[in-house]
Amino acid sequence: MTLPAPVRVKVCGTTSVKDAVLAAEAGADALGFIFAPVSRRRVSVPVAREAGLNVGPAVARVGVFLGQGLDEVLRMAEGARLSAVQLHGPLPDLYVREVARYYPVLRVLRPADLLAGAGGQTPPPPGVTPMLDAPEPGGGVPLDWAALRDVFPPGAWLAGGLGPENVAQAVRTLRPAGVDAVSRLEAGPGVKAPERVRAFVRAAKEAWPPELSTG
Repeated sequence: MTLPAPVRVKVCGTTSVKDAVLAAEAGADALGFIFAPVSRRRVSVPVAREAGLNVGPAVARVGVFLGQGLDEVLRMAEGARLSAVQLHGPLPDLYVREVARYYPVLRVLRPADLLAGAGGQTPPPPGVTPMLDAPEPGGGVPLDWAALRDVFPPGAWLAGGLGPENVAQAVRTLRPAGVDAVSRLEAGPGVKAPERVRAFVRAAKEAWPPELSTG
């Protein structure tokens, strides 16, 4: 039997070298650095770059952007030495395609987008992977995964209220290509709780592959 690729794990809202190293040592496949101006977890380009250099090339470095101009996104991505870009908010398709010319893109969708048929019915453009997130990212409120099972795009990532307590159930329900968490891994905004980071990565990895999992 051919098994699906293992679920990838992204620890987002990384604001320090210490927390970047913690996530990498816990087994995270990717780190998220938030550059969105409105976020309490916003990080500077130099800090993100230093954090990425301290975990090595095997761990992906994803920049999170919201409502920022194309030139700014590309400039910051280059300065931080990102390996991928995560785009939130309403954006023209041309904008997303242009970013994807330079970096792999995680294009964030909301449940309403999928239920309305946007983003889940047609394959994404080359270099673009859908990511389902909560209407209010970083709020710690889980989605109704069962209600989204029939519209969840194959190969998509999942975020929104995930933590050590529920990520296994989410993986078994929607079978995402990757999972992403922020607030439920923190001791405070932008400060990771080591035991929760380790437990989250472990729970996500142990829930895969869903066909062989129970519960």
